[in-house]
Amino acid sequence: MDVGRVYIMFQDWFRPSRMKTFAERFRVSDATRICDVGGTTQNWGYIPEKPQVTICNINIKDEERGRFIFRRADGTKLPFENDSFDIAFSNSVIEHVGDWERQKAFAEEMRRISKNYYVQTPNRWFFVEPHFIAPGIHLLPRSLYRRLIPFFSAWFWIHRPPREEVDSVFEEIRLLDRDEVRTLFPDAEIVEETFLGMTKSFIAIRKADDRA
Repeated sequence: MDVGRVYIMFQDWFRPSRMKTFAERFRVSDATRICDVGGTTQNWGYIPEKPQVTICNINIKDEERGRFIFRRADGTKLPFENDSFDIAFSNSVIEHVGDWERQKAFAEEMRRISKNYYVQTPNRWFFVEPHFIAPGIHLLPRSLYRRLIPFFSAWFWIHRPPREEVDSVFEEIRLLDRDEVRTLFPDAEIVEETFLGMTKSFIAIRKADDRA
């Protein structure tokens, strides 16, 4: 079984509603210029609007395909001028960029390239760790958390990755709690996305028109 199908199943459950709310909140149109940092074209198929999207990622090549522009770029140091876009967008990326200093740099870049931004990230205290698809082990000390991945992670049992891949994924992930999201995005509204009555993720939203 391909682990990618597992992730797509969960994404197809949560993301269409999330993207619909995003498009409505920011009044997205075909003329809207969006920078999607760390994303793919997948999210933009969930809404009927066809905005002009620049996708930045570290593992792609520079190219243009229709309304999509692809730029190889690090989200902690984006190659754009201040306020280059109508909206800066990121979905489940900031927890992947490394330590707290890199997360701060990522947040600063999101705030710099647009007056409007939307940044979603999983809640550290949700009962399931979303990357390893494992219940509760991410709440334990990191050394114990790492040792338990092969026993409790659906990702591990489906994918059977080598130890080096497990360690690589483990080291790049740093989940955030609400206070940390608030610190990173002090001028944002922090929206809580819930599941079964619990906060699954946080969304930092800044819409300049709302603060005029």
